[in-house]
Amino acid sequence: MTLGMVGLGKMGANMTRRLLQDDHDVVGFDLNEDAVAAITDEGAAGAPTLEALVDRLDAPRVCWIMVPAGDPVDQTIDTLLPLLEAGDILVDGGNSNYKDTLRRAERVHDADLHYVDVGTSGGVWGLEQGYSMMVGGSDEAVDVLRPALETLAPGPNKGWGHMGAVGSGHFVKMVHNGIEYGVMQAYAEGFDILQAKDDFDLDLHQVAETWRFGSVIRSWLLDLTARALEDGDALDDIAPWVDDSGEGRWTVKEAIDLDVPAPVITDALISRLNSRVEDSYTHKLLAAMRNQFGGHDVKESND
Repeated sequence: MTLGMVGLGKMGANMTRRLLQDDHDVVGFDLNEDAVAAITDEGAAGAPTLEALVDRLDAPRVCWIMVPAGDPVDQTIDTLLPLLEAGDILVDGGNSNYKDTLRRAERVHDADLHYVDVGTSGGVWGLEQGYSMMVGGSDEAVDVLRPALETLAPGPNKGWGHMGAVGSGHFVKMVHNGIEYGVMQAYAEGFDILQAKDDFDLDLHQVAETWRFGSVIRSWLLDLTARALEDGDALDDIAPWVDDSGEGRWTVKEAIDLDVPAPVITDALISRLNSRVEDSYTHKLLAAMRNQFGGHDVKESND
């Protein structure tokens, strides 16, 4: 199988690199010609247009879309659908709202194609450690994708799973990100309390390193928090502005629709919104954590 990777931003490019390490054939396309040149230098085939990308793929064609959620996904599908044939597979590996995924899947199925949604977690570390992937779609389509999924995951039988029908992958990823909001908020608030206790002059990096091993609250997010705190002055230049990319909002809305109380996730979302009008250590550390795991931009402090 030759896989077409549509979108070579941070995640798409690193996923392409991981596939190449295991000798998969990949054709890449991006509106940024420099991004295409970068992955062709590393062994992938490049395509100047989506038409050229499709022409290079063997049936059943697999086009893996890694573009920003929203209109870019719809626009990419608009271009690809007339170029594909019955039995081909479209994969959305971005952070799409599962309701959009259900809508798109209906349209793709009407064209006698398969639609697979892959909620992908791993951020900038996925190239080295593998990606956690929550997959939704038909058994037939997922079986075709299995060799690529096994390579992209931390291991062939770990870190990825077929969640169920189309839409389920993005639904599970949405809730995953909602949980992430709550865990990050708890760490940030805890470290804010620690740094506020002037009497002890605590070394927050040492605290994080101590908790990383043997503690019941150890986690990868704590590992990344320790990295963010390694330089004692690392947060000084970070503005206490914490962005949100949408999944937390969607999770809270879904919880309300399902009559499921989710006070921790909801409060974590509200805290991110408050960060845009407040100045606190909690929000500085939240911004630093997002930068550590996802390479998300931080705002520089004006102080």
